[in-house]
Amino acid sequence: MAASELYTKFARVWIPDPEEVWKSAELLKDYKPGDKVLLLHLEEGKDLEYRLDPKTKELPHLRNPDILVGENDLTALSYLHEPAVLHNLRVRFIDSKLIYTYCGIVLVAINPYEQLPIYGEDIINAYSGQNMGDMDPHIFAVAEEAYKQMARDERNQSIIVSGESGAGKTVSAKYAMRYFATVSGSASEANVEEKVLASNPIMESIGNAKTTRNDNSSRFGKYIEIGFDKRYRIIGANMRTYLLEKSRVVFQAEEERNYHIFYQLCASAKLPEFKMLRLGNANNFHYTKQGGSPVIEGVDDTKEMAHTRQACTLLGISESYQMGIFRILAGILHLGNVAFTSRDSDSCAIPPKHEPLSIFSDLMGVDYEEMCHWLCHRKLATATETYIKPISKLQATNARDALAKHIYAKLFSWIVDHVNQALHSAVKQHSFIGVLDIYGFETFEINSFEQFCINYANEKLQQQFNMHVFKLEQEEYMKEQIPWTLIDFYDNQPCINLIESKLGILDLLDEECKMPKGTDDTWAQKLYNTHLNKCALFEKPRLSNKAFIIQHFADKVEYQCEGFLEKNKDTVFEEQIKVLKSSKFKMLPELFQDDEKAISPTSATSSGRTPLTRTPVKPTKGRPGQTAKEHKKTVGHQFRNSLHLLMETLNATTPHYVRCIKPNDFKFPFTFDEKRAVQQLRACGVLETIRISAAGFPSRWTYQEFFSRYRVLMKQKDVLSDRKQTCKNVLEKLILDKDKYQFGKTKIFFRAGQVAYLEKLRADKLRAACIRIQKTIRGWLLRKKYLRVRKAAIVVQRYVRGYQARCYAKFLRRTKAATIIQKFWRMYIVRKRYKIRRSATIVLQSYLRGYLARNRYRKMLREHKAVIIQKWVRGWVARTHYKRSTHAIIYLQCCFRRMMAKRELKKLKIEARSVERYKKLHIGMENKIMQLQRKVDEQNKDYKCLMEKLTNLEGIYNSETEKLRSDLERLQLSEEEAKIATGRVLSLQEEIAKLRKDLEQTQSEKKSIEERADRYKQETEQLVSNLKEENTLLKQEKEALNHLIVEQAKEMTETMEKKLVEETKQLELDLNDERLRYQNLLNEFSRLEERYDDLKEEMTLMVNVPKPGHKRTDSTHSSNESEYTFSSEIAETEDMPLRTEEPSEKKVPLDMSLFLKLQKRVTELEQEKQVMQDELDRKEEQVLRSKAKEEERPQIRGAELEYESLKRQELESENKKLKNELNELRKALSEKSAPEVTAPGAPAYRVLMEQLTSVSEELDVRKEEVLILRSQLVSQKEAIQPKDDKNTMTDSTILLEDVQKMKDKGEIAQAYIGLKETNRLLESQLQSQKRSHENEAEALRGEIQSLKEENNRQQQLLAQNLQLPPEARIEASLQHEITRLTNENLYFEELYADDPKKYQSYRISLYKRMIDLMEQLEKQDKTVRKLKKQLKVFAKKIGELEVGQMENISPGQIIDEPIRPVNIPRKEKDFQGMLEYKKEDEQKLVKNLILELKPRGVAVNLIPGLPAYILFMCVRHADYLNDDQKVRSLLTSTINSIKKVLKKRGDDFETVSFWLSNTCRFLHCLKQYSGEEGFMKHNTSRQNEHCLTNFDLAEYRQVLSDLAIQIYQQLVRVLENILQPMIVSGMLEHETIQGVSGVKPTGLRKRTSSIADEGTYTLDSILRQLNSFHSVMCQHGMDPELIKQVVKQMFYIVGAVTLNNLLLRKDMCSWSKGMQIRYNVSQLEEWLRDKNLMNSGAKETLEPLIQAAQLLQVKKKTDDDAEAICSMCSALTTAQIVKVLNLYTPVNEFEERVSVSFIRTIQMRLRDRKDSPQLLMDAKHIFPVTFPFNPSSLALETIQIPASLGLGFISRV
Repeated sequence: MAASELYTKFARVWIPDPEEVWKSAELLKDYKPGDKVLLLHLEEGKDLEYRLDPKTKELPHLRNPDILVGENDLTALSYLHEPAVLHNLRVRFIDSKLIYTYCGIVLVAINPYEQLPIYGEDIINAYSGQNMGDMDPHIFAVAEEAYKQMARDERNQSIIVSGESGAGKTVSAKYAMRYFATVSGSASEANVEEKVLASNPIMESIGNAKTTRNDNSSRFGKYIEIGFDKRYRIIGANMRTYLLEKSRVVFQAEEERNYHIFYQLCASAKLPEFKMLRLGNANNFHYTKQGGSPVIEGVDDTKEMAHTRQACTLLGISESYQMGIFRILAGILHLGNVAFTSRDSDSCAIPPKHEPLSIFSDLMGVDYEEMCHWLCHRKLATATETYIKPISKLQATNARDALAKHIYAKLFSWIVDHVNQALHSAVKQHSFIGVLDIYGFETFEINSFEQFCINYANEKLQQQFNMHVFKLEQEEYMKEQIPWTLIDFYDNQPCINLIESKLGILDLLDEECKMPKGTDDTWAQKLYNTHLNKCALFEKPRLSNKAFIIQHFADKVEYQCEGFLEKNKDTVFEEQIKVLKSSKFKMLPELFQDDEKAISPTSATSSGRTPLTRTPVKPTKGRPGQTAKEHKKTVGHQFRNSLHLLMETLNATTPHYVRCIKPNDFKFPFTFDEKRAVQQLRACGVLETIRISAAGFPSRWTYQEFFSRYRVLMKQKDVLSDRKQTCKNVLEKLILDKDKYQFGKTKIFFRAGQVAYLEKLRADKLRAACIRIQKTIRGWLLRKKYLRVRKAAIVVQRYVRGYQARCYAKFLRRTKAATIIQKFWRMYIVRKRYKIRRSATIVLQSYLRGYLARNRYRKMLREHKAVIIQKWVRGWVARTHYKRSTHAIIYLQCCFRRMMAKRELKKLKIEARSVERYKKLHIGMENKIMQLQRKVDEQNKDYKCLMEKLTNLEGIYNSETEKLRSDLERLQLSEEEAKIATGRVLSLQEEIAKLRKDLEQTQSEKKSIEERADRYKQETEQLVSNLKEENTLLKQEKEALNHLIVEQAKEMTETMEKKLVEETKQLELDLNDERLRYQNLLNEFSRLEERYDDLKEEMTLMVNVPKPGHKRTDSTHSSNESEYTFSSEIAETEDMPLRTEEPSEKKVPLDMSLFLKLQKRVTELEQEKQVMQDELDRKEEQVLRSKAKEEERPQIRGAELEYESLKRQELESENKKLKNELNELRKALSEKSAPEVTAPGAPAYRVLMEQLTSVSEELDVRKEEVLILRSQLVSQKEAIQPKDDKNTMTDSTILLEDVQKMKDKGEIAQAYIGLKETNRLLESQLQSQKRSHENEAEALRGEIQSLKEENNRQQQLLAQNLQLPPEARIEASLQHEITRLTNENLYFEELYADDPKKYQSYRISLYKRMIDLMEQLEKQDKTVRKLKKQLKVFAKKIGELEVGQMENISPGQIIDEPIRPVNIPRKEKDFQGMLEYKKEDEQKLVKNLILELKPRGVAVNLIPGLPAYILFMCVRHADYLNDDQKVRSLLTSTINSIKKVLKKRGDDFETVSFWLSNTCRFLHCLKQYSGEEGFMKHNTSRQNEHCLTNFDLAEYRQVLSDLAIQIYQQLVRVLENILQPMIVSGMLEHETIQGVSGVKPTGLRKRTSSIADEGTYTLDSILRQLNSFHSVMCQHGMDPELIKQVVKQMFYIVGAVTLNNLLLRKDMCSWSKGMQIRYNVSQLEEWLRDKNLMNSGAKETLEPLIQAAQLLQVKKKTDDDAEAICSMCSALTTAQIVKVLNLYTPVNEFEERVSVSFIRTIQMRLRDRKDSPQLLMDAKHIFPVTFPFNPSSLALETIQIPASLGLGFISRV
């Protein structure tokens, strides 16, 4: 199809923009051929008319579909052009935070200016062994590709890292070297990478400087060759340097600096060792102050100097040489300060006794006068005479600067030589990978000779790059058998010819340098005459005659001719060099040794050097006079030669390209400047790669991928069985122009834009299908909705219409009534409103006038007050400023003190985390709560008292009321009598009048009394109500207090429980960590052991001296030593130096030293392993003790005392029984009838009596010990009880006294206040108790330390006791322990007599020690039981001896008796479950049973664990014979043989599984039949009889446990190696649910196809492999618990590898892939259910993968979605969640990307989550394994030995 057909409405295009370089726009109408204007709509909302160029009529670039944006490979884009590349890089860099992108064979790396977590060891492991296209772009992917091609193709590789200054070249090169050092697999040689890194501070200090673009710009190029041996392990490195910018030594532009080393020296001038250099501030020296910027922000030159010196020391540069370097550098600085004075125009002089020159001469060790003379003169030699000529001031200054540059260049070369010597290896190099870190294309405002050389080098590298890309394209076309058409690409050979050909710029420059009067101007004229108007790439500036312009591949650059000749000549007067060579300072002549020799073009040059060049270039042999000519070669000539040699090296290797891009000039993290990025993309050749790819067929699909992606565009009849033919038929219909695509052997090649067209057709087809589906579904939904709405509307209408009619009638009635009411109401309202307004107006006028007057007054008053306020405010401001300053100072002090207090608090908290402390606190709080409860009860009593008082008051009030009533009645009677008297006595009128007056008075008094009574009644009622309110308040406060106390108790209980649970979990975690660390040490030991065996074999092969014979292990070798000393390897290591002494001195001294180091390392690891084992046992014991204390805390004292008494009684009864048995046995022996056997001199009698004596002595000692312990327990019990009772009684008495003192209402209020005070007091007491407990904990720690020391002394004493005989050994140890405890008890009682707390803590520690003694007693019980068994064995032997002696009686001694015929019945032989073999058959036994045994036959035909049972039965027989040598020899041979089998067939899963199962079974047998009670619970009585009787093999059990751990780890490695290739393909790439995910277009770096081809692993492959593993383990009889651990480890590997690949592959992060992963995980869970392994913990290991799959599928838009994601992804770290969201890629256009704002929301919500910053899971992690005891129910006597094992030489016993 025509390209113009794609420019339709809504098509998106790119248009040029001066600010953003390219801007996106959308077409508003279709484009038609002939249109001159395009109507566009910009993204910011504006419309634009874009005019096409009338000449070219080029249409704007089309924009790629959104699903292609953000691709890993730029060549995967459908439209390959500059804006598409720029936009793709910007989206990946800004939105997805991805700094690496492929562009064909180039890796584009954008500097993030931020530390990213993508360079860890886990990332290296993830990329190791992967194909380059399978993982996301990374520098590690390029390094892996180079390493893989070196090993596969046997061809040297190169990684070319280029870019601008500050783009990250050095960092990229460093990470590449780190990758090689890690994957090379040689830990001992990894220090080569460390040395290379150690050279960085040195090279940066002497080769880096601050420029306007970069604070640490490399001013030289370097090529580092990393050498590898035949096994592709790093053995050494070599560095070449190019084009050191010497001119910077004497001149720096504004805002720039000289090399860092000068400023580091000046900053460190005050150091004592630097005083002799007489340095000062950098501004005091001419060579360091010209830039005006001597300090770099954020850089401490003093610290950098320390780093530089440290690096020099690491690389072997001694202190004397370092001081020599610093002397020379200081001399250069002083030389720059040498000033010249003009005598005349042709001569100059140095002032007499010039201080800078004097210092320079002293530092350099040269003669002052001689140096002064030759700085102002030069020697001219003619054919006949020699002249000494003075020089002018300018010439002298130039000569001085040239000398300084020359010295610095020589010093630079000397340092690089020493760095190479440190990195050099004596081992022969097999291949190498070179890393070229070289300057990129440079253009400044003023470009000089240095920029010319840099750009010349970039022209050569670009040519090599173009040719390589062209060659790869040609190979791809030829491989696919596509007709090769010549691709036109930019060839920069004309530009290179312009520079380096005959009569080129360099040639003319060298020629002009040879001219006596040659100048920069004359050279410029020659350039104009030679090249102007003749070469299109050469131009002359319009306004300058001293400059020229070259059209480079990246841009036009204008060079200023000034200084070219001087820099090219690099003239140094020979006389000055001779003066320096005659120096007394030894190091200085060393720098100029090369000047005396004929040096090659690649040796130390003035501007660059190539030390230790490996390219075989033979120097030409010439005449002796040729030395001077070689020395006079110009800088340009030398640089050209070194550049040619570099190109030869690169052409001889396979190159890999890394282009570093600087995203902005301000070093802002993740900020993208489009202009700067485009400049660099053009300069580094990325766009040229794009152009070459776009010129041919850039888009390439395999037939299967094309069919899978575009199956939508095919009809059913088009689909054939042949995928290739199907694709051809479809393409012919879809794309009519056959030139737009080509069919290769395995791929379809498309022209640019065709994939976009196919994507458009696919999207249109899918969109049409979606519209059709939507149309049908929406119609059905709306039709259903319409019917439902219509039915409802009819019902609603009926009711609404009736309601409306009723409302209308009501409305008419109300309207008429309202009209009448309104008439009268409106009249009233209007009249009222008028009156209100009138009165309001009058009031307003009065208020307004008053307001105006008051305002006038306030204004005057305010102005007056303002003056006063200003005066006070200014004073206040000054005071405030002072107070703020004071406050800030105090605040800083407080912060510092708070920080110190926090540290102290943290220490105290850690020390206070003790169960004992919380227990005491809990007890204290219970006492306080009881006290508070008692106080509350007393308050209730007081309240009752108050209520009684109130009742009494009410009674008094009632009595007084009754009195008043009686008085009132009496008055009424008197009134009646008065009335009677007035009626009767009329004559007494006067008296009646008086009586009336009295009556009135009485009435008035009555009223007053009634009033007083009412008033009193009211007051009483008020008092009662107040009392009731107070009572209610008291009740509420009481309830609140009770509630508070209950809550506090509850909170304390909960916190205690939580802390106990947390501490228990922490102890379990610590135990697992210790177990994991121990098992890792075992793994490391086994690896070193294998390495040691390999080295031993290599040494044996190198010696080639056969040593026949068998080395025998010393039989006296004790099994009580380290568990690894049982093998015969140590004897071999001791003999090895003697056997290999002479040949090793001649051939392999390095291997011998390595062998001795490994031997030493093995010994150290053994010691470390023993320490770790002790630590592990101690941790487990702590966990058990903490659990026991947790369970028994409430009744610990009583329970423990009861336990001790019961234990004591049991011991006494046991001792009595044992003593009785011994006495009875002694009597029986004395009464036997065989005097020869039981005689005192007989050996059996002597042995038995020794055993009896030792047992009786031990019993006596035990009895004494029990009595001592009983007395100590009683004294302790008496000491504990009274103290507790006393405290309790005291507290209760105090509480009663306090309660009795509360009497009245005021005391109740005081009591309430007192409760609050009590609360505060309790809190303060808690704090004081906390501090006291912390002090006690500190004291306990001190005691623990002293106990450790005591433990060491005890161990020494035990070692001495071991040398005693067995009888005295037990007695001495117990006697010593009793004496020590008694003395210690008396001492501490005297010491702590005044301090009961310390004494109490001491008693606690003593109690713990008593518990330990009880444990020792239990062990002694077991020893007694063993002795019983031995007594039985001896009794049996004595009986056999008696029978034998009776048979030996002579016939003469027997009385003649008649012989009667007797029938002798034959008994069935009763087997004892033992196997007997001869000592010489041991090797044969091991060979047949272990070394040559086939696991498959044993697993199928015989019982599981048969070899283990056979070995144990042999051990039982050796134990029965009491033959310690036989036991030790058999166990040692067994362990060594298993190791040999695993070393020989360690990659076979069946073999490893078989021997893991048998080792565990052997270990369980040793435990089950050890005689220890803990292992005998499940035994039958017959099995208990088979227990070992003579030997305690506990140490060998530990050795076997370690061996089982090693086998388990080897089994995991075998599993991992088998599963690793399947996981990614089966879990991620394979489409288990076909058709869910579509294949996106890919670029040159093709990823692994997700379509299942033949040989591709699928999920079924993984499940089949898991079934195979499980069935093999079950056949071998492996313990079920161990099988669960293996399955858990397998599932962890599957989950970790899958998740790690998901996090590193952008193409896998999509919705459809999430569905695939969840389906695959469900299949794995189903497999677990089928195998009944759901409780193995395997499912939990898949939780991170499950959550990652869910994260791919959930909605990712709103804040609610973010909250759901944060709660859902609990097993994923924040880094993993953000990484998945960043990588999420839509496969179809209907999906949407995750917005940057949503990702930021997730980060904000997760910022408080404390998790690991590590991105990837540790796929190499191995869970610590345990071997739970699993006793066997199989009877040993029933085991039959099959003949197929070839063990006929052993017999059952």
